[in-house]
Amino acid sequence: MKIEMFQSRRLEHANGFIEFRTESLTGLKTRICPERLKRGIGIPDIPEYSSEGCPFCSDLVTSVTPVFPDGSRLIIGESITFPNLYPFASYHTVTVISRDHMVRTFTHRQIHDALTAQIESLEEQSGYVSINWNFLPSAGASLPHPHLQGLADPVPDTLPMKYLHGSEEFFHRHDYSWWKVLCDHESDSDRFLNGLNLFWYAHPVPIGEKEIRCVLPGTTLTDFGCVVRDFAEDLVRILDFYQDMGNGAWNLSIFFGKESERRYFNSFATIVARINPNPLSTSDTAFMEKLHLEPVILTLPEDIGMLWRTNNKS
Repeated sequence: MKIEMFQSRRLEHANGFIEFRTESLTGLKTRICPERLKRGIGIPDIPEYSSEGCPFCSDLVTSVTPVFPDGSRLIIGESITFPNLYPFASYHTVTVISRDHMVRTFTHRQIHDALTAQIESLEEQSGYVSINWNFLPSAGASLPHPHLQGLADPVPDTLPMKYLHGSEEFFHRHDYSWWKVLCDHESDSDRFLNGLNLFWYAHPVPIGEKEIRCVLPGTTLTDFGCVVRDFAEDLVRILDFYQDMGNGAWNLSIFFGKESERRYFNSFATIVARINPNPLSTSDTAFMEKLHLEPVILTLPEDIGMLWRTNNKS
């Protein structure tokens, strides 16, 4: 099926170009400005954060964190899961990923066990579920100790709602899944990330710097449980790729739908690179992102695909 997935317009200027892209399904917009990389606002080194007083470290985590109604916390491998003390969702859990306070490189086992714990903590919840990760303070983490957050609400959040509504409308119009069209389109593009277990690509209309997405082979949180091992293995490689590109901080979200939405919606993961923590607290988010709701991106998605293939030549 031939569908225009996004529209693009390029504006040339004295120092380079700005590329304006709009996603057809959702109407989401972005501006890609590679020349802005020359500002050099980031720093390559990640600071060491003291573990003193950290409530997620092993000497405190079982005494200061909340417990589930039955008085328990969920422990799988190194991970430990409990309710969020300061929730901002109808149901909100936290999974501490590692015993170590500072982690540079994550193992498959750490990621797999933490994701499995999130699934178990959320599987009885109705409504719309997501698994999320802010890594390091420049990505919004209140604590540098690595941890996931699981949310469940009766209605989908803004981004997944756009894809749910758009996918449903597309399906009713074409009697075909937009997600299948997306995968067919991206598998033939320069943005496709080959050699992974699941379907990963650099999203053509990125909502954040170096955005990479995974289209999952299912719709619900239960479906995710069947591929969590493969996903964890892939994610470790994606995070290593980010580190190779000099990005040590990130945001990750995995969005799930309901059984009733299976015909037209696929669950998906999205990860974006964030500026490394720095002494000046320089941010990569400003008025365009917060008020215009239109991100300014530095890296072309096609360049991410090229870098991936270069880094993964056998």
